[in-house]
Amino acid sequence: MAADHSLVRARWRTLTDDLMGRIAGRFTRVETRRRTRTLVEAMRAELPRKNCWTLAEHAGDTSPGGMQHLLSRASWDTDGVRDDLRDFVVENLGGTGTVLIVDETGDLKKGTRSVGVQRQYTGTAGRVENSQVAVYLAYSTEAGHTFIDRELYLPACWTCAPGRCREAGVPAGVGFATKPDLALRMIVRVLGAGVRAGWVAGDEVYGQSPALRGELEQRGVGHVLAVAARHRVDTGTGGVRVDELVARLPGRAWQRCSAGRGAKGHRFHDWALVAVEPGEAGCRWLPARRSRRTGEYAFYRCRSPCPVPLRVLVGVAGRRRAVEECFQTAKGLCGLDQHQVRTWTSWRRWTVLAMCAHALLVAVAVAVRPAVTGEGAVPYSAAEVRRLVGSRVDSHVQRWSDWRRRHQARARASHYRRQSAYEP
Repeated sequence: MAADHSLVRARWRTLTDDLMGRIAGRFTRVETRRRTRTLVEAMRAELPRKNCWTLAEHAGDTSPGGMQHLLSRASWDTDGVRDDLRDFVVENLGGTGTVLIVDETGDLKKGTRSVGVQRQYTGTAGRVENSQVAVYLAYSTEAGHTFIDRELYLPACWTCAPGRCREAGVPAGVGFATKPDLALRMIVRVLGAGVRAGWVAGDEVYGQSPALRGELEQRGVGHVLAVAARHRVDTGTGGVRVDELVARLPGRAWQRCSAGRGAKGHRFHDWALVAVEPGEAGCRWLPARRSRRTGEYAFYRCRSPCPVPLRVLVGVAGRRRAVEECFQTAKGLCGLDQHQVRTWTSWRRWTVLAMCAHALLVAVAVAVRPAVTGEGAVPYSAAEVRRLVGSRVDSHVQRWSDWRRRHQARARASHYRRQSAYEP
């Protein structure tokens, strides 16, 4: 058992050295580079809350000034670190079944001075709240998933107030951009860097953007993007709302498909596929999903350079859940949303370093999976990696980790058996 613990900690050190070596050239001073490693190491620690005060205390500093200086005033290339992180993720997560996933998240805030904050809808709260909203790009493969880019959404009330932007450190050339515009900017940046991705997935915010869909089509990248029920498509006889089009389908058009394996079984829904926009280049479809319990519908715009079966489109649509898991683990394990920064530069630096910490946890979990995952236990998760890396009592922590993973495996097997009894 202790051998597993030692292997996890050894892989953490190896991969941390690798990532820190990649980004070393982005810093002008060795002290800044060393403090960056200290901050990333502290971000994966089990602290009740992560900010410059708690991270500095955990690191043994006498005050939070060093951490605050790193985020706000120190000289280093934030965008260069982001690019190095992307290369690290692509190398360690592999390129099998790659899907790029875009989604936004909100961080609840008080006051009005934090960059980008205003009263706006955020899915984090499920309502309109005072918050910052940012768009993130996740890299998902069959091995794992984590973030590789992000952009802060600046509402029009900010971009139309130069003095307010100047006070928050927003560069002069930054103007208003919609969330699909930010997503497109990140996707173009990633594809332009040579990252290969077969598909892009996203929710309705991004599926409604003709510019985003057109750019992906021009680059030969398939997409499965959700759209609203009122969205209109061309069927060759004129435009029609997607909900009206799907309502005309006969019962035999629907078939049961799994959108992926979950902790409690396959995520089965009824799916139907309609060809749309005849005469256009490539293969264009409108997949529709119907809940087997509630009858609720969801609709998607899909385009692929070549024909693919429905199960492939369903699988890509189901992979969109990976970004939700990334938000949950990056916030819960690495403090992605716990920053107490106000300026543009500080926000970008905090988020990229939190992404580094999350990527390291995911990369270690992927790296140790073939070596230590035996029968009767689920693979190591990012949360289990954090527990093992941060502990000093090897045998005790390892026994608990083994017990949790065996218990989770038994629970998962029970859920799948129960599902197979009523969904053969």
